[in-house]
Amino acid sequence: MGNLTFRGGVHPFEGKALSENAPLTEYLPKGELAFLINQHIGKPAIPVVEKGNHVLAGQLIARADGFVSANIVSSVSGTVKDIRKIATATGAKAVAIIIENDGEYQLAEGIGEKVDTAKLSNKEILDKIAAAGIVGLGGAGFPTHVKLMPKNPDDIKYVIVNGAECEPYITCDDQLMRTYPDEIVMGLQLMVGLFPNAVGVIIIEDNKPAAIEAIKAACVGTNVRVMTAKTKYPQGGERSIVSAVTGKHLRLGLLPADFGCVVDNVTTVRAIYRAVAYNEPLMERNFTVSGDGIEHPSNFIVKIGTSQQELIDAAGGFKNGIHPEKIISGGPMMGFAMPDANVPVCKANNALTILAKDEVAIAQEQMTECLRCGRCADVCPEGLIPQQMAQAALRGNLDRYENKLKGLECVACGSCTFICPAKRPLMQLFKQTKAEIMAAKRK
Repeated sequence: MGNLTFRGGVHPFEGKALSENAPLTEYLPKGELAFLINQHIGKPAIPVVEKGNHVLAGQLIARADGFVSANIVSSVSGTVKDIRKIATATGAKAVAIIIENDGEYQLAEGIGEKVDTAKLSNKEILDKIAAAGIVGLGGAGFPTHVKLMPKNPDDIKYVIVNGAECEPYITCDDQLMRTYPDEIVMGLQLMVGLFPNAVGVIIIEDNKPAAIEAIKAACVGTNVRVMTAKTKYPQGGERSIVSAVTGKHLRLGLLPADFGCVVDNVTTVRAIYRAVAYNEPLMERNFTVSGDGIEHPSNFIVKIGTSQQELIDAAGGFKNGIHPEKIISGGPMMGFAMPDANVPVCKANNALTILAKDEVAIAQEQMTECLRCGRCADVCPEGLIPQQMAQAALRGNLDRYENKLKGLECVACGSCTFICPAKRPLMQLFKQTKAEIMAAKRK
Protein backbone atom coordinates (compact mmCIF):
# COMPACT_ATOMS: atom_id res chain seq x y z
CA MET A 1 0.00 0.00 0.00
CA GLY A 2 1.33 3.43 -0.92
CA ASN A 3 1.75 6.33 1.46
CA LEU A 4 -1.46 7.58 3.03
CA THR A 5 -3.05 10.93 2.31
CA PHE A 6 -6.24 12.99 2.58
CA ARG A 7 -8.37 15.10 0.25
CA GLY A 8 -7.18 18.61 -0.65
CA GLY A 9 -4.09 20.15 0.84
CA VAL A 10 -1.13 22.14 -0.52
CA HIS A 11 2.64 21.92 -0.80
CA PRO A 12 4.23 25.06 0.67
CA PHE A 13 7.99 25.54 0.82
CA GLU A 14 9.10 23.19 3.61
CA GLY A 15 12.14 25.02 4.94
CA LYS A 16 12.95 22.02 7.13
CA ALA A 17 16.47 21.59 5.78
CA LEU A 18 17.52 24.57 7.92
CA SER A 19 17.07 22.70 11.21
CA GLU A 20 16.12 19.07 10.56
CA ASN A 21 19.57 17.80 11.52
CA ALA A 22 20.05 20.15 14.46
CA PRO A 23 19.96 17.82 17.50
CA LEU A 24 17.74 18.49 20.50
CA THR A 25 19.83 20.55 22.91
CA GLU A 26 18.81 21.27 26.48
CA TYR A 27 18.54 24.99 27.16
CA LEU A 28 18.66 26.18 30.77
CA PRO A 29 17.02 29.60 31.24
CA LYS A 30 19.06 32.54 32.47
CA GLY A 31 16.40 35.00 33.56
CA GLU A 32 13.17 34.77 35.52
CA LEU A 33 10.39 32.54 34.21
CA ALA A 34 6.71 33.32 33.72
CA PHE A 35 3.91 30.73 33.90
CA LEU A 36 0.61 31.83 32.39
CA ILE A 37 -2.38 30.36 34.20
CA ASN A 38 -4.33 29.93 30.94
CA GLN A 39 -1.93 27.74 28.93
CA HIS A 40 -4.72 25.39 27.87
CA ILE A 41 -8.23 25.19 26.47
CA GLY A 42 -10.73 25.47 29.32
CA LYS A 43 -10.81 27.41 32.56
CA PRO A 44 -7.57 29.06 33.73
CA ALA A 45 -5.77 27.34 36.57
CA ILE A 46 -5.94 28.81 40.07
CA PRO A 47 -2.62 29.88 41.67
CA VAL A 48 -1.77 27.97 44.85
CA VAL A 49 1.43 29.89 45.66
CA GLU A 50 2.03 33.44 46.87
CA LYS A 51 4.69 36.06 46.38
CA GLY A 52 7.79 35.11 48.38
CA ASN A 53 7.14 31.35 48.41
CA HIS A 54 10.05 29.05 47.61
CA VAL A 55 9.17 26.40 45.02
CA LEU A 56 10.80 23.27 43.63
CA ALA A 57 10.94 22.05 40.05
CA GLY A 58 7.81 20.02 39.41
CA GLN A 59 5.89 21.59 42.28
CA LEU A 60 2.25 22.52 41.65
CA ILE A 61 1.90 26.29 41.38
CA ALA A 62 -1.60 26.51 39.90
CA ARG A 63 -4.29 23.83 40.10
CA ALA A 64 -6.84 22.94 37.46
CA ASP A 65 -10.18 24.68 37.93
CA GLY A 66 -12.66 21.97 37.00
CA PHE A 67 -12.63 19.06 34.56
CA VAL A 68 -11.60 20.95 31.40
CA SER A 69 -8.57 22.69 32.84
CA ALA A 70 -4.97 21.73 33.59
CA ASN A 71 -2.48 21.89 36.43
CA ILE A 72 0.61 24.06 36.07
CA VAL A 73 3.91 23.24 37.75
CA SER A 74 7.12 25.17 38.10
CA SER A 75 9.86 24.00 35.75
CA VAL A 76 12.61 25.38 38.01
CA SER A 77 13.36 25.80 41.67
CA GLY A 78 13.35 29.34 42.99
CA THR A 79 11.21 32.06 44.53
CA VAL A 80 7.81 33.35 43.49
CA LYS A 81 8.60 36.94 42.59
CA ASP A 82 5.10 38.11 41.67
CA ILE A 83 1.68 37.15 40.33
CA ARG A 84 0.61 39.74 37.77
CA LYS A 85 -0.61 40.33 34.26
CA ILE A 86 2.04 40.20 31.55
CA ALA A 87 2.07 40.49 27.75
CA THR A 88 1.50 37.26 25.84
CA ALA A 89 2.57 36.21 22.34
CA THR A 90 -0.57 37.77 20.85
CA GLY A 91 0.08 41.09 22.58
CA ALA A 92 -2.85 40.62 24.98
CA LYS A 93 -2.37 40.60 28.76
CA ALA A 94 -2.85 37.54 30.96
CA VAL A 95 -2.12 36.55 34.56
CA ALA A 96 1.20 34.80 35.14
CA ILE A 97 3.18 33.48 38.08
CA ILE A 98 6.70 34.95 37.94
CA ILE A 99 9.45 32.78 39.40
CA GLU A 100 13.04 33.81 39.98
CA ASN A 101 15.19 30.85 38.96
CA ASP A 102 17.81 29.87 41.58
CA GLY A 103 19.72 27.83 38.97
CA GLU A 104 19.69 24.67 41.11
CA TYR A 105 16.73 22.84 39.49
CA GLN A 106 15.97 21.01 42.72
CA LEU A 107 13.15 18.54 42.10
CA ALA A 108 10.05 18.12 44.21
CA GLU A 109 9.81 14.84 46.11
CA GLY A 110 9.06 11.72 44.07
CA ILE A 111 9.76 13.15 40.62
CA GLY A 112 11.95 10.86 38.53
CA GLU A 113 11.21 7.71 40.54
CA LYS A 114 10.53 4.70 38.28
CA VAL A 115 7.03 3.26 38.48
CA ASP A 116 5.90 -0.27 37.58
CA THR A 117 3.29 0.79 35.06
CA ALA A 118 1.95 -2.77 34.71
CA LYS A 119 0.50 -2.52 38.21
CA LEU A 120 -1.43 0.69 37.51
CA SER A 121 -5.16 0.73 36.87
CA ASN A 122 -6.62 2.79 34.07
CA LYS A 123 -7.87 5.32 36.62
CA GLU A 124 -4.39 5.62 38.15
CA ILE A 125 -2.87 6.23 34.71
CA LEU A 126 -5.44 8.93 33.91
CA ASP A 127 -4.96 10.52 37.33
CA LYS A 128 -1.20 10.72 36.74
CA ILE A 129 -1.73 12.35 33.35
CA ALA A 130 -4.13 14.88 34.87
CA ALA A 131 -1.83 15.61 37.81
CA ALA A 132 1.07 16.19 35.40
CA GLY A 133 -0.84 19.00 33.66
CA ILE A 134 -0.40 17.48 30.21
CA VAL A 135 -2.25 19.14 27.34
CA GLY A 136 -2.12 18.78 23.56
CA LEU A 137 1.46 19.80 22.77
CA GLY A 138 0.95 20.03 19.03
CA GLY A 139 -0.65 23.43 19.46
CA ALA A 140 -4.23 22.70 20.53
CA GLY A 141 -3.65 22.79 24.30
CA PHE A 142 -6.68 20.61 25.10
CA PRO A 143 -6.29 18.81 28.47
CA THR A 144 -5.08 15.31 27.60
CA HIS A 145 -6.78 13.43 30.43
CA VAL A 146 -10.12 14.72 29.11
CA LYS A 147 -9.38 13.53 25.57
CA LEU A 148 -8.49 10.08 26.95
CA MET A 149 -11.89 9.78 28.64
CA PRO A 150 -14.40 9.63 25.75
CA LYS A 151 -18.00 8.74 26.51
CA ASN A 152 -17.67 5.22 25.06
CA PRO A 153 -14.09 3.87 25.47
CA ASP A 154 -15.11 0.53 23.92
CA ASP A 155 -15.89 2.32 20.64
CA ILE A 156 -12.32 3.57 20.17
CA LYS A 157 -10.63 1.58 17.39
CA TYR A 158 -7.47 3.62 16.79
CA VAL A 159 -5.15 5.50 19.11
CA ILE A 160 -3.16 7.59 16.66
CA VAL A 161 0.12 9.36 17.35
CA ASN A 162 0.57 12.40 15.13
CA GLY A 163 4.19 12.52 14.00
CA ALA A 164 3.38 14.29 10.72
CA GLU A 165 4.82 17.70 11.67
CA CYS A 166 3.58 19.19 8.41
CA GLU A 167 4.04 22.87 9.34
CA PRO A 168 6.96 24.40 7.37
CA TYR A 169 10.29 25.02 9.15
CA ILE A 170 9.38 23.16 12.37
CA THR A 171 11.52 20.07 13.06
CA CYS A 172 11.46 19.51 16.82
CA ASP A 173 9.01 16.57 16.59
CA ASP A 174 11.21 14.98 13.94
CA GLN A 175 14.18 15.25 16.30
CA LEU A 176 12.10 13.97 19.23
CA MET A 177 11.18 10.83 17.29
CA ARG A 178 14.81 10.24 16.39
CA THR A 179 16.00 10.83 19.95
CA TYR A 180 13.31 9.20 22.14
CA PRO A 181 11.57 6.58 19.96
CA ASP A 182 11.28 4.00 22.76
CA GLU A 183 9.55 6.44 25.13
CA ILE A 184 7.09 7.45 22.42
CA VAL A 185 6.17 3.85 21.65
CA MET A 186 5.82 2.97 25.35
CA GLY A 187 3.67 6.05 25.87
CA LEU A 188 1.40 4.92 23.06
CA GLN A 189 1.16 1.44 24.58
CA LEU A 190 -0.03 2.99 27.85
CA MET A 191 -2.70 4.91 25.93
CA VAL A 192 -3.85 1.87 23.94
CA GLY A 193 -4.29 0.00 27.21
CA LEU A 194 -7.06 2.43 28.16
CA PHE A 195 -9.23 1.21 25.27
CA PRO A 196 -10.18 -2.50 25.07
CA ASN A 197 -10.70 -2.60 21.31
CA ALA A 198 -8.04 -0.17 20.06
CA VAL A 199 -4.82 -0.55 18.12
CA GLY A 200 -1.91 1.89 18.20
CA VAL A 201 -0.72 3.74 15.11
CA ILE A 202 2.10 6.24 14.65
CA ILE A 203 1.77 8.25 11.43
CA ILE A 204 4.79 10.12 10.03
CA GLU A 205 5.20 12.06 6.79
CA ASP A 206 7.59 10.49 4.28
CA ASN A 207 9.97 13.47 4.40
CA LYS A 208 11.27 12.18 7.78
CA PRO A 209 13.09 8.93 6.89
CA ALA A 210 15.34 8.95 9.98
CA ALA A 211 12.37 9.34 12.31
CA ILE A 212 10.46 6.59 10.49
CA GLU A 213 13.42 4.23 10.83
CA ALA A 214 13.89 5.02 14.54
CA ILE A 215 10.21 4.58 15.41
CA LYS A 216 9.92 1.37 13.39
CA ALA A 217 12.90 -0.08 15.27
CA ALA A 218 11.27 0.83 18.59
CA CYS A 219 8.04 -0.89 17.49
CA VAL A 220 9.67 -4.29 16.96
CA GLY A 221 8.04 -6.81 19.29
CA THR A 222 5.11 -4.51 20.09
CA ASN A 223 1.55 -4.26 18.81
CA VAL A 224 2.19 -0.72 17.55
CA ARG A 225 2.53 -0.06 13.84
CA VAL A 226 3.96 2.82 11.83
CA MET A 227 2.17 4.33 8.86
CA THR A 228 3.82 6.75 6.45
CA ALA A 229 1.88 9.60 4.91
CA LYS A 230 2.53 11.66 1.81
CA THR A 231 4.20 14.95 2.59
CA LYS A 232 1.34 17.37 2.20
CA TYR A 233 -0.01 20.20 4.30
CA PRO A 234 -2.08 20.04 6.59
CA GLN A 235 -1.44 16.32 7.15
CA GLY A 236 -0.95 17.03 10.86
CA GLY A 237 -4.52 18.22 11.38
CA GLU A 238 -6.69 15.84 13.39
CA ARG A 239 -9.23 15.43 10.62
CA SER A 240 -6.52 14.88 8.02
CA ILE A 241 -4.89 12.27 10.24
CA VAL A 242 -8.17 10.42 10.75
CA SER A 243 -8.88 10.52 7.03
CA ALA A 244 -5.43 9.17 6.17
CA VAL A 245 -5.52 6.32 8.70
CA THR A 246 -9.13 5.17 8.24
CA GLY A 247 -9.54 6.04 4.57
CA LYS A 248 -12.79 7.84 5.37
CA HIS A 249 -13.50 11.55 5.57
CA LEU A 250 -14.56 12.76 9.01
CA ARG A 251 -17.96 14.34 8.43
CA LEU A 252 -18.54 17.93 9.44
CA GLY A 253 -19.66 18.30 13.04
CA LEU A 254 -17.99 15.11 14.25
CA LEU A 255 -14.96 14.73 16.51
CA PRO A 256 -12.31 12.02 16.07
CA ALA A 257 -13.81 10.13 19.04
CA ASP A 258 -17.14 9.99 17.18
CA PHE A 259 -15.23 8.16 14.46
CA GLY A 260 -13.55 5.72 16.84
CA CYS A 261 -10.24 7.59 17.00
CA VAL A 262 -8.13 9.32 19.62
CA VAL A 263 -5.34 11.48 18.18
CA ASP A 264 -2.44 12.95 20.15
CA ASN A 265 0.77 14.67 19.11
CA VAL A 266 4.03 12.74 19.42
CA THR A 267 5.34 15.20 22.03
CA THR A 268 2.22 14.72 24.12
CA VAL A 269 2.65 10.95 23.99
CA ARG A 270 6.22 11.14 25.28
CA ALA A 271 5.04 13.44 28.07
CA ILE A 272 2.41 10.83 28.98
CA TYR A 273 5.11 8.18 29.30
CA ARG A 274 7.30 10.39 31.50
CA ALA A 275 4.33 11.28 33.72
CA VAL A 276 3.14 7.70 34.20
CA ALA A 277 6.49 5.90 34.35
CA TYR A 278 8.54 8.52 36.23
CA ASN A 279 6.04 10.76 38.08
CA GLU A 280 7.33 13.60 35.92
CA PRO A 281 4.90 16.51 35.41
CA LEU A 282 5.02 18.66 32.29
CA MET A 283 8.01 20.92 32.90
CA GLU A 284 9.69 21.08 29.50
CA ARG A 285 9.06 20.54 25.81
CA ASN A 286 10.84 20.44 22.45
CA PHE A 287 11.03 23.68 20.50
CA THR A 288 12.37 24.82 17.10
CA VAL A 289 13.88 28.22 16.31
CA SER A 290 14.27 28.46 12.53
CA GLY A 291 13.75 30.57 9.45
CA ASP A 292 15.97 32.52 7.06
CA GLY A 293 16.38 35.32 9.60
CA ILE A 294 18.04 33.36 12.43
CA GLU A 295 21.78 32.74 12.59
CA HIS A 296 21.77 29.09 13.74
CA PRO A 297 18.44 27.28 13.27
CA SER A 298 18.12 25.03 16.32
CA ASN A 299 16.02 22.48 18.18
CA PHE A 300 15.86 22.81 21.94
CA ILE A 301 14.50 21.05 24.98
CA VAL A 302 13.25 24.08 26.89
CA LYS A 303 11.72 24.70 30.30
CA ILE A 304 8.11 25.86 30.24
CA GLY A 305 8.09 29.56 31.22
CA THR A 306 11.40 30.44 29.54
CA SER A 307 11.54 33.74 27.65
CA GLN A 308 11.33 33.15 23.91
CA GLN A 309 13.81 35.99 23.41
CA GLU A 310 16.38 33.88 25.25
CA LEU A 311 15.88 31.13 22.68
CA ILE A 312 16.48 33.58 19.83
CA ASP A 313 19.73 34.57 21.54
CA ALA A 314 20.64 30.90 22.10
CA ALA A 315 20.19 30.29 18.35
CA GLY A 316 22.78 32.95 17.58
CA GLY A 317 20.43 35.92 17.28
CA PHE A 318 19.21 37.46 14.07
CA LYS A 319 21.16 36.62 10.93
CA ASN A 320 23.78 39.23 10.02
CA GLY A 321 22.53 41.27 12.98
CA ILE A 322 19.58 42.52 10.93
CA HIS A 323 16.18 42.61 12.62
CA PRO A 324 13.80 40.45 10.55
CA GLU A 325 10.52 41.74 9.22
CA LYS A 326 8.48 38.99 10.87
CA ILE A 327 8.76 36.83 14.00
CA ILE A 328 6.10 34.13 14.04
CA SER A 329 4.88 32.09 16.98
CA GLY A 330 4.72 28.62 15.41
CA GLY A 331 5.11 28.18 11.67
CA PRO A 332 4.20 30.41 8.71
CA MET A 333 0.96 28.60 7.84
CA MET A 334 -0.90 28.44 11.15
CA GLY A 335 1.28 30.62 13.34
CA PHE A 336 0.81 34.31 14.06
CA ALA A 337 3.07 37.34 14.05
CA MET A 338 4.44 38.39 17.43
CA PRO A 339 4.84 42.02 18.42
CA ASP A 340 7.58 41.10 20.92
CA ALA A 341 9.56 37.93 21.68
CA ASN A 342 9.91 38.78 25.37
CA VAL A 343 7.09 36.38 26.23
CA PRO A 344 7.22 32.97 27.94
CA VAL A 345 7.19 29.57 26.29
CA CYS A 346 3.82 27.99 27.08
CA LYS A 347 2.90 24.32 26.92
CA ALA A 348 1.48 24.43 23.40
CA ASN A 349 4.28 26.59 21.90
CA ASN A 350 6.55 24.55 19.66
CA ALA A 351 8.46 27.04 17.52
CA LEU A 352 9.59 30.49 16.52
CA THR A 353 9.95 31.16 12.81
CA ILE A 354 12.15 34.14 12.00
CA LEU A 355 11.60 35.48 8.49
CA ALA A 356 13.72 38.16 6.87
CA LYS A 357 10.82 39.33 4.66
CA ASP A 358 7.15 39.79 5.51
CA GLU A 359 5.43 37.75 2.80
CA VAL A 360 1.98 38.75 4.10
CA ALA A 361 2.74 42.44 3.58
CA ILE A 362 3.96 41.66 0.06
CA ALA A 363 0.76 39.71 -0.65
CA GLN A 364 -1.39 42.59 0.62
CA GLU A 365 0.20 44.89 -1.97
CA GLN A 366 -0.66 42.38 -4.72
CA MET A 367 -4.24 41.63 -3.58
CA THR A 368 -7.05 41.84 -6.13
CA GLU A 369 -10.75 41.03 -6.12
CA CYS A 370 -11.70 37.34 -5.94
CA LEU A 371 -11.21 35.65 -9.33
CA ARG A 372 -13.84 32.93 -8.67
CA CYS A 373 -11.28 30.33 -9.73
CA GLY A 374 -12.31 27.76 -7.13
CA ARG A 375 -8.80 26.81 -6.11
CA CYS A 376 -9.56 27.50 -2.45
CA ALA A 377 -12.34 24.89 -2.49
CA ASP A 378 -10.08 22.38 -4.26
CA VAL A 379 -7.44 22.49 -1.51
CA CYS A 380 -9.68 22.82 1.58
CA PRO A 381 -9.18 19.61 3.61
CA GLU A 382 -12.61 20.08 5.21
CA GLY A 383 -14.50 20.26 1.92
CA LEU A 384 -15.69 23.83 2.60
CA ILE A 385 -16.23 26.61 0.05
CA PRO A 386 -13.94 29.45 1.21
CA GLN A 387 -14.98 31.83 -1.57
CA GLN A 388 -18.62 31.77 -0.43
CA MET A 389 -17.59 31.87 3.24
CA ALA A 390 -15.58 35.03 2.58
CA GLN A 391 -18.49 36.61 0.76
CA ALA A 392 -20.87 35.87 3.66
CA ALA A 393 -18.37 37.09 6.24
CA LEU A 394 -17.72 40.38 4.44
CA ARG A 395 -21.46 41.00 4.12
CA GLY A 396 -22.01 40.27 7.81
CA ASN A 397 -24.28 37.32 7.01
CA LEU A 398 -23.11 35.27 9.98
CA ASP A 399 -26.13 32.95 9.97
CA ARG A 400 -25.33 31.81 6.42
CA TYR A 401 -21.64 31.57 7.30
CA GLU A 402 -22.29 29.31 10.27
CA ASN A 403 -25.32 27.24 9.34
CA LYS A 404 -25.39 27.05 5.53
CA LEU A 405 -21.67 27.13 4.76
CA LYS A 406 -20.49 25.40 8.00
CA GLY A 407 -17.84 28.05 8.45
CA LEU A 408 -17.13 27.09 12.05
CA GLU A 409 -15.70 23.81 10.75
CA CYS A 410 -12.74 25.72 9.31
CA VAL A 411 -9.54 24.52 11.00
CA ALA A 412 -7.60 27.69 10.08
CA CYS A 413 -4.92 25.72 8.22
CA GLY A 414 -4.37 28.56 5.74
CA SER A 415 -4.39 26.35 2.64
CA CYS A 416 -6.94 28.63 0.97
CA THR A 417 -4.88 31.74 1.64
CA PHE A 418 -1.74 30.01 0.37
CA ILE A 419 -3.28 28.92 -2.93
CA CYS A 420 -5.30 32.08 -3.65
CA PRO A 421 -3.96 33.80 -6.83
CA ALA A 422 -5.78 36.98 -5.79
CA LYS A 423 -3.80 37.04 -2.51
CA ARG A 424 -6.98 37.29 -0.41
CA PRO A 425 -6.37 36.94 3.38
CA LEU A 426 -9.02 34.25 3.71
CA MET A 427 -7.80 32.45 6.83
CA GLN A 428 -7.43 35.71 8.74
CA LEU A 429 -10.99 36.68 7.79
CA PHE A 430 -12.31 33.28 8.89
CA LYS A 431 -10.52 33.50 12.25
CA GLN A 432 -12.02 36.93 12.86
CA THR A 433 -15.50 35.77 11.83
CA LYS A 434 -15.36 32.71 14.07
CA ALA A 435 -14.30 34.91 16.98
CA GLU A 436 -17.28 37.22 16.37
CA ILE A 437 -19.71 34.30 16.25
CA MET A 438 -18.33 32.69 19.39
CA ALA A 439 -18.38 36.01 21.26
CA ALA A 440 -22.04 36.43 20.33
CA LYS A 441 -22.79 32.91 21.59
CA ARG A 442 -21.11 33.62 24.94
CA LYS A 443 -23.28 36.71 25.38
